Amino acid sequence: MGTKSWWSRTDNGLLEAALGLAALLVGVFGVLVPALGVVGLIDPVDTREVKTETTTRVPVSVTDAVAGHGMTLTGTHQADFVVAHPDLSQRLLLALPDVVGGLLLLLVLALLFQMARTLRGGDVFVPKNARRLSAIGLTVLVQAILSPVLPALTTEALVSGTPMADQIPSSITFTGQYVLLAFLILALGEVFRRGTKLRADTEGLV
Repeated sequence: MGTKSWWSRTDNGLLEAALGLAALLVGVFGVLVPALGVVGLIDPVDTREVKTETTTRVPVSVTDAVAGHGMTLTGTHQADFVVAHPDLSQRLLLALPDVVGGLLLLLVLALLFQMARTLRGGDVFVPKNARRLSAIGLTVLVQAILSPVLPALTTEALVSGTPMADQIPSSITFTGQYVLLAFLILALGEVFRRGTKLRADTEGLV
């Protein structure tokens, strides 16, 4: 008696469409829009959320404006750091964390899309998918490291040599959840690899 899979071509088409749409949105709003702001074709990113030690409100002074700083910092602990009329280097530093994060997310979505396409043949347990899962795990691990590091480094570069340097402490806080997720995905990739190898060895004995 044959068995009918619950996964249909329609399901597969919807999954591929959802992943494709997600990749399109990330590409446009996570990468393209910030990049256009950097080159000055649209309004650039000029605000970043930062942590401060105390309640802070540092207005732009005439001296700062003349010196080319043009920066404001307003908030309590979680403050908004604003750069008025940022130049090219400042626009790049402000947009860099978002662009890098968007590119890494695009890579994950592209690998997931390739995995989804293998469902067309009715079998997702293939050696290529094991390698793709490992690549996804490594990408998530890289993102877990860069996500707190890039904003901290670029913010430090932005405020270096300005009155804001004393108001914004340099700090990097890693989130364990994403690191754990990365290792879980890497473990799943290893399970895929061993499973496909075992099945290949078993089929060779038949």
